[in-house]
Amino acid sequence: MKMKKMVAGLSTAVFAFGALAACGGGTDNGSTNEGGSSSENKPEKIVIWEDIDKSETTKEVAKAFEEEHGVAVEVVEVQMTDQKDKLALDGPSGKGPDIVLVPHDQIGTIADQGHLAPLTDEGALEAFTDASKSAVMFDGQAYGYPKSVETPVLMYNKDLVSEAPASMDDLYKLSTDLKDKGEYGFLGLWDNFYFAHGVVAGFGGYVFKEDGGALDPTDIGLNNEGAVEGFDYIGKWYQEGLFPKGLIGESGGQAMDQLFTEKKAHTVMNGPWAVDGYEDAGVNLGASALPTLPNGEPIKTFMGVKTYALSAYTENQEWAEMFLAELTNEENALKMFEAYNEIPPVAALESNETITSNEVAKAVFDQATNAIPMPNIPEMGQVWEPMAQALQLVATGKQDAQKSANDAVKVIEQQIQANNQ
Repeated sequence: MKMKKMVAGLSTAVFAFGALAACGGGTDNGSTNEGGSSSENKPEKIVIWEDIDKSETTKEVAKAFEEEHGVAVEVVEVQMTDQKDKLALDGPSGKGPDIVLVPHDQIGTIADQGHLAPLTDEGALEAFTDASKSAVMFDGQAYGYPKSVETPVLMYNKDLVSEAPASMDDLYKLSTDLKDKGEYGFLGLWDNFYFAHGVVAGFGGYVFKEDGGALDPTDIGLNNEGAVEGFDYIGKWYQEGLFPKGLIGESGGQAMDQLFTEKKAHTVMNGPWAVDGYEDAGVNLGASALPTLPNGEPIKTFMGVKTYALSAYTENQEWAEMFLAELTNEENALKMFEAYNEIPPVAALESNETITSNEVAKAVFDQATNAIPMPNIPEMGQVWEPMAQALQLVATGKQDAQKSANDAVKVIEQQIQANNQ
């Protein structure tokens, strides 16, 4: 099966999108006594904001829901990355939707601002993978239904590499063998903490310590012994010339993609959002979970989950949850995958032939078993920039790993303290 478009945009820490779309009101409440109601106050309609160009399956489910329950579902396309800010404006004025689509790592911030409502029935999430369920939890409550999951994987050119290397040691050897030819065995954007986290965490670092299912922002593990070892490993690839000098900063992604599509890089670490561009460029693309690190541990990438969440301003939460339970069930999640190739974190679909026959989808499912959901607490916003600066100092050889890590954690702690005050 050809790997078709695998779209991205889950975390605003990595990607940004523009274009604001039109919206519709979702708090108008009607009252009828038609059959099929689970409540005396059945609304005339509920409103869901869906992502741009990804609403057809949602509309089909909405039509079936109305036929069964007598409640209309208005599906309005709004750019996912705009929905958070738009909800803050439209929700309090009564013009907002009942359901929004947000990256899971924004849940804590939006909930803290009072714009999201927790689910009334957490048991409804039993069908989802453990990692995706964890991703939508905040302050001990579930804040949405997982729609799709993405995480970086290993992508390789089958014309250059017959099969995916099993270990980073294998990739290191390949890289050193190719160095004199001006080619690269492996490339990764390891000065970007979204990607570098997998290495840092694989050696034993962590962003915030998990305590009883909750994240503790006072316990930061980005300068512990394992994290520093990860920093050193990242620096090794740059300092030995196994990564080109242009693979740093905002232009790094473009440089990596160009080298890969020109067959000068044999493998890259990237996410499903890159597939369309690679295939359009003629790459004979293969994909797998990332190889193990030299310590035998997996690369523990960040995982992002697009999440259907409930507006705190909805008057129709019972019906909104009922609709989401149907929209994200196994049958409809598979339909969404077939339509848009966004990978559903429904546990039963992990072995589904439609998904396993797609190399990127299977690779994402496989990698997700070792992935860590991006922290969804507001304090995560203070992590990205200090870590990027620290990684770039290591990559350019301007500062050693321990000092870079220590300095980054100090800045993160100071910023969190200042924001909390």
